Amino acid sequence: MEPSIYRSKWLDLKNIPCPEEELSRLSRQVAFSFIDRYYQDGSFEPEYIDLLCEMATSFSDMQLNNRAAAALFEIIVEELCDDYEEMPVEIYSRVMSQVITYCRNVPAGTALDKRLTDFGISSFEELNHRSNFIHSREYKHDIEKPPEKIILLSRVTIGADVAILSVIVQRLARIFPQVEIVIIGSDKLSGIFGGNSGIRIHPLNYARRGGLFERFSSWHAASNILAEEMPLDSEENILLIDPDSRISQLGVLPLTHHDNYLFFNSRKCASSGKNARMAELANRWIDMVFGVSGFCFPRIWTQSSVARQARNMACSIRAAGCKKLITINLGIGNNPRKRLDSDFEKKLLGEILKSPQTVVLLDRGFGEDELSRSDSLISYLQDQGHQTANARLGNSEYPGISHGTVGVECSIGEIAALIAECDEFIGYDSACQHIAAAVQTPTLTIFAGSNNKSFIRRWSACGNTQCNIVHVNTLTDPRHINTDEIVMRVMEERTSAIRLSPQHRRKILEIKTPQRKGSPAKRTVDN
Repeated sequence: MEPSIYRSKWLDLKNIPCPEEELSRLSRQVAFSFIDRYYQDGSFEPEYIDLLCEMATSFSDMQLNNRAAAALFEIIVEELCDDYEEMPVEIYSRVMSQVITYCRNVPAGTALDKRLTDFGISSFEELNHRSNFIHSREYKHDIEKPPEKIILLSRVTIGADVAILSVIVQRLARIFPQVEIVIIGSDKLSGIFGGNSGIRIHPLNYARRGGLFERFSSWHAASNILAEEMPLDSEENILLIDPDSRISQLGVLPLTHHDNYLFFNSRKCASSGKNARMAELANRWIDMVFGVSGFCFPRIWTQSSVARQARNMACSIRAAGCKKLITINLGIGNNPRKRLDSDFEKKLLGEILKSPQTVVLLDRGFGEDELSRSDSLISYLQDQGHQTANARLGNSEYPGISHGTVGVECSIGEIAALIAECDEFIGYDSACQHIAAAVQTPTLTIFAGSNNKSFIRRWSACGNTQCNIVHVNTLTDPRHINTDEIVMRVMEERTSAIRLSPQHRRKILEIKTPQRKGSPAKRTVDN
């Protein structure tokens, strides 16, 4: 439908008491029309974007504004981010530059406008030109000129930080062993990076939901942090690395006044890297930028106290007679498209538990929905005659069962430590698949919610262990998915996994690193 018709509908809706559902429906129609035009002939229709911005900034009721903002980000922005073709990178920059320009020119955008003006950016054209330059330039850094400090932006999601950021951290620690490394990101990162004394985390939370200005708030917060971490008089001597972070809206928003900024464009790569996973692309980028060859698999560094608690729980279960310990995580990071139905999950757990002396550690997840689904699965297994229990790390006693399911309520660092103690990991596309690969636990990921082969290949787990996937087409004809067939495919893939004992994996993960400030030459990393 033409933008003018949508605008007429919007004006009618705007002038009456506006039900949330009607606003949501109209904003989603506008967003889908933009995507339809783009897919049809590659055209860019800015009127759709302006209309969505207007709908997302017109109400005193933030709930109403958030409905339109959600349509803009979930249907347009995230679609372009996940396409992994050359053109969407440019289209994304144009969309985001238009959104930012609109926002800086409304009353609520005064702070946004001032900050952009401070960076010398006064128009859409200047912002879009800068963004395209950031995405297309080749970055180089002379390793003979070590920086005073290296600051990295978080990718915001834990899985991406494991797959990408942990690789960059390891490579930089080898190249510049004496330089402090700071990560700006969620304090949840301490759960997976807190055991590495060479990393300092400067907390920042990113608003993944909410209105337009809420989504830009993390950029303001990051700018304030950077003013503290790299004052203007020392900015040139500090490296700022942006791994395609949502904090900068994938490089569109500026964060430094000097040429001390390195941007890893994870959505654009040479033809030789078309089938590469994110960790492999990150290694190639480091090779290119610093002129030093090398390769690091993703890693995590859990805190030693958490690792000991996880080991105690695993030992308690194994001492009771368990021969095979498996972690299963059925969380989907607020993306229901990645999930299959409860029938599949029940059948999968039932099939796994047909093997004697097998214990499943079921991560109960986060939030009311995931906890409820996990409790339902545990109740089902109990009704089927399987032994079940619940546990938390840090308890004085752990369940001593040789066969059955243990529901575990835990933090991201705790589930990471438990995965490291297990013989296998199975789950949907989520942070835990990357964590499992990082701790060398054989990993099987059930990929649903996407038929984009580039997206699946890029985000498949990468580690020094067996990492397999089972793809499920939930988009084309979800009503006719054969759950028995999918369970059979999962079970067949499991038989090919190469298994090392947790003790052997810990031995491999004992690494030597160059001498760093305040750190011993040899560092044992607990995972």
